[in-house]
Amino acid sequence: MDRKRIVRRVGAVVLVANLALALVKGGVWLETGSLALASEAVNSGADALYSAVVVAGLYLTTQPPDFEHPHGHERIEPFVSLFVAAGVLAAGVGVAWSGVTALLAGNYAPVSPFVAVVLGGGAVAKFALYRYCLAAGKDHGSPALVAAAKDNRTDVLTALAALIGAGGAAVGYPVLDPIAALVVAVGVLLTGVDIVRDNVGYLVGAAPPDDLRQEIVAAALSHPDVQGAHDVVAHYVGPEVDVSLHIEVEGDMTVREAHDIETAVINDIRDLPEVDDAFVHVDPKELGEWKEEDVDRWRDERVA
Repeated sequence: MDRKRIVRRVGAVVLVANLALALVKGGVWLETGSLALASEAVNSGADALYSAVVVAGLYLTTQPPDFEHPHGHERIEPFVSLFVAAGVLAAGVGVAWSGVTALLAGNYAPVSPFVAVVLGGGAVAKFALYRYCLAAGKDHGSPALVAAAKDNRTDVLTALAALIGAGGAAVGYPVLDPIAALVVAVGVLLTGVDIVRDNVGYLVGAAPPDDLRQEIVAAALSHPDVQGAHDVVAHYVGPEVDVSLHIEVEGDMTVREAHDIETAVINDIRDLPEVDDAFVHVDPKELGEWKEEDVDRWRDERVA
């Protein structure tokens, strides 16, 4: 199954699951009045909202290249992730407000043990969604799905915190219910910040990790006729990486020979999973634009 179908399917599954959890938690909250469960219902409602946006965003990002977007639509995906972060942060603020208000007003009361059952079931469901989204996001290079996975991971922890609060309230310590809501809020806010930090680099053209840069240079130097490389520039274009570099070859080669080497190097670099496109300039090695110790360093790092 291709990437387009997989990421769309994962987005739809997450949407349906979050909507179901929001409805269940909201219904039980109306019956029990648990603030911890109310915070979880708000969180799941926000999850359902951003999941709908993620589904729409993933549909757009998986459209094939066209005349106006010759490199495809993948650059939209970090914006989708930032929308996820905005929804997560808004939910965190709302949950914190409800917890602080209840504590200041002293407005808390014992809750039904059934709340603990609902929260426990929600934690199990969120853990399953976390594993599902993370695997798909990493396997198919989707920052939006990785963002959704991180949100679900935090939801597991916050559901457990809410579970402790509801359990405490059920056995005679009702103040634990709004305190748990505040713990939930902190976890939600931290997740929002984490998602923003991960995706800003995609939008501003940040450099990829150094180990990927080493792989790029190693791919270029693996060609037997390439004797050096310099001016290596790799940067994110959306969630994928574009690369430009110069390679050095014997200066007395024919244009056709140099062209064949350039094509082979481009194909080797494009074969790296994280790389979208590569641009290679061929220099005669006699110009001395590279240093032998630089090549040796890259080769040593590749062996290590």
